Order: sequence, then structure tokens, then C-alpha cells
Amino acid sequence: MLRTRIFHSRRWLCRSFSNILHSAPLRVCVVGSGPAGCYTAEKLLKAHQQAQVDIIDRLPTPFGLVRSGVAPDHPETKIVVNQFSRVAQHERCSFFGNVTLGSSISLSELRKLYDVVVLAYGAESDRNLGIPGENLKGVISAREFVWWYNGHPDGRNLDPDLKSTDTAVILGQGNVALDVARILLRPTAELATTDIANHALAALEESTIRVVYLVGRRGPAQAACTAKELREVLGIRNLDISIQESDLLLTPADEEELKSNRIHRRIFELLSKAATSRPRHADLNQRQLCFVFFRKPDSFQESKNSTGHVSGVRFEKTVLKGAGPGKQIAVGTGEFEEIKCGMVLKSIGYKSVPVDGLPFDHKKGIVPNDEGRVLSDTLDTAVLEEGLYVCGWLKRGPTGIVATNLYCAEETVSSILEDLEKGALISSTAASKPDSEERKLGSLRNKPREKLATWNELLTVTSEGTGYST
Repeated sequence: MLRTRIFHSRRWLCRSFSNILHSAPLRVCVVGSGPAGCYTAEKLLKAHQQAQVDIIDRLPTPFGLVRSGVAPDHPETKIVVNQFSRVAQHERCSFFGNVTLGSSISLSELRKLYDVVVLAYGAESDRNLGIPGENLKGVISAREFVWWYNGHPDGRNLDPDLKSTDTAVILGQGNVALDVARILLRPTAELATTDIANHALAALEESTIRVVYLVGRRGPAQAACTAKELREVLGIRNLDISIQESDLLLTPADEEELKSNRIHRRIFELLSKAATSRPRHADLNQRQLCFVFFRKPDSFQESKNSTGHVSGVRFEKTVLKGAGPGKQIAVGTGEFEEIKCGMVLKSIGYKSVPVDGLPFDHKKGIVPNDEGRVLSDTLDTAVLEEGLYVCGWLKRGPTGIVATNLYCAEETVSSILEDLEKGALISSTAASKPDSEERKLGSLRNKPREKLATWNELLTVTSEGTGYST
């Protein structure tokens, strides 16, 4: 029995909304099976008793960021996979892997097939610095490196050179930057018991990197990491922490920021303590993590001995200027210095990629939306894209932790339910069109149905704008 049904009258839908959650099928497609997508599917299945949710993903495997983004030595964070697995196994939910939006199927085609389409495919590209030398060998994005050690198929062939240098520079001081530093510096014997990819573990076991610089544009009072991540990297066994005491001097604006931000205050306390601490059991194999503040990259230097390969980063010193606490920005001073290295990892932010037919704010890197409802601009007027919603990084930008997507999904699902109640959504029953058309043609010949037997016939009927009752 077909599970979709057409409603031709918005007025009837509004009058009957009290029964919708119990009687009217709602066909939903969630694009992306990471935290945002899985939380969205879970909330919809609970809120709408007749919702049929299909989750599609360009990878054959589900769970997105949890699988390919969360560090292998963070198993407690990956426990959420158990919850997401129950969602995927729900009787009203299906997962379809190896389906790429834009090539396997277009957005316009999805919107014809489903009553609701929720885009939650995250951010799978990187921001660029746009400075000289960015294309040199040895300069890679932190995202690529994370995918490499997490076994993402698109990162398998990265093959970072960890044996030609003893120094790596990481641009950025957020959680991803700390993850990368920890993987480079943590004893491989400890990583061996995690789900790190075998090829990455083998390369790390032969790594000659002993010094890692974490470089930020602003100061320790503005560091973008969380206290948990910072404590973890500071707690690596036999690791020397280097922080210039002059970088820990606070301005009145810094002090005001710390007073009003408990998280930043705790991070500053941890950094201050680490600056005066030394490892208890130093040895010849000791590794070093250097926090460098008030520096912005100016250019990547090319090696004189290895053409096309990076040999260092030229930095401009910065000072903070702004209208007040929380609004300080890093401004160059015209003074420069260089840090020699053979590897650079850019952890300056992920970037979402638009698909054809999707409104997109290239400056913010997000889909314009109102609480998850996709908006398109027509003559300076925002217009709602009926049945199209967004969640996760594509909605708010690449910020937050895994749990942040829970609240993000709740907001988007609330918008969907509100639109249903207002009669703003009408079932398209696209999935029933071929069957209904066959029944209609069959009735003209006194047959149960007249099969549509060519691709052209099937696709033509599916894409037509008219609906057929079941």
C-alpha cells in the first residue's frame, strides 16, 4: 500500500491539522548523515507519527563528523553513534549511502520527490588565507589531515610527509587545531588502542616531528578552544609546554572580557599555569608544544633545498584594537618574524559548498535562513523556499560541538511543524505518481495497470507537477 497521499486544499489541511501528526504521511529527505542530519531525523520521527524519513549521504557510511571528524582518542564523544544507529534502524527511516546531491540527484529533483527536504551536509571544504606560498608542498588543511587519520576515503591518499622535518606549524588555536597537535605529539602506543586508521598510525610511528607551534592572531584571553581540549593536550605525557610570559600580560579590555566569559577565563588560567610548569620526567625524546600569540601569517617560505616545498612561515606581529571587550580584532604592526618548519597545517575554518538551486551567502558561508527555513532573495525581499530547510553548519556556520547540533535540529524541526500547522506544506506524493498513472492508464483498458516500461516514461511522470490520489 502506498504511503503517500495528496492534499489539494490548503484550507482543508489547516482545518484538519489536529489529525495530521497521526494520519497524514509526510515524506522527508535529510541530506547528510552527520550529527545535524541524525538529530533532525530523530526529532521528526518522534514529533510526526507518520513521517517517513530518508537520509542520504555521499559516503557509503553514515554519521559524518562523528566518524571522520572526532579525534580517535575521544571515544566518549563517539558514543552518540549508538543513538544515531537506532535512528537509522527505525522502521520509518532509511539510509541511502553513496548518493551525492548535485550529481547523483539534483536539489530540484529531491524537492519534487519529497514534501520536506532538510539540508544538513555540513562543511567539506576549507577557507583559504590567500597569501603567497599557500600551494607549496607541506601546506595542508587541518580538515584534510583529520580525514587522513580518521580513515575518510577522500583523505586516504593525502600521505603527509612526517619524516623530513622535526617542526610543524599549526595556524589556529581552536579545538581542531588542538586535535591535530595532540595526534602529532601523543605517544603512538596510546593511539594504537583507538580507532585511528592503520595507515596513519604507521606514518605517525615513523614521524620525526618533535616540535609543534600553535599560532593565533589574538591573545590567550581570546583563544577559541574549549577548556576540555586544552587540558587534554597540556596533559600529554613527557611534553614540554612553551608560552612567552609577555603574551600573558592582560590589557584592561582583556580583563573585562575574562570577567564576563567563564570559559575564556578558565582557558587563560590553564595557559598561565602551563607557562610555569615543566614535565616531571624529561628525556632525549621529549617533545615540545609552543603556543604563539599575536601573530598572523603573511606568507609561506619556499625551501632553497627542496623546490616547491615549504620551509617556514613569515608572520606579522599583531596588536588588538577594538571598541571594547569581545570586539577586539588583530591588527598588523608592520613587524615580521619567521618560524622555520617543514609542515604547515591550516586550521582556520571549514567552508560549506553550495549546490545548484540553493540560495547561498558566500560571505558568511551559510544558507540564508529563518530558524532553519531556507530564504531566497528576490528584489531585496526575502522569500521562503517552500518545503526546504537547513540544519547544522550549513545553517549556522562551522561552530559548536556535536551536541550543538541537537539544539539546532530542534529549532529546524519546530519550524517544519509550525509550517505544517499553518498549511504552508502540502504533500507532493511524488513517489506515488508512476503507480497512480499506471492505474489510470490501466483502467482505460480494463486492466489493473498499464506498466510504464521506459526510463523516459517513468521520469516524465515523476517530474510532472500534477498529483494523483492513491
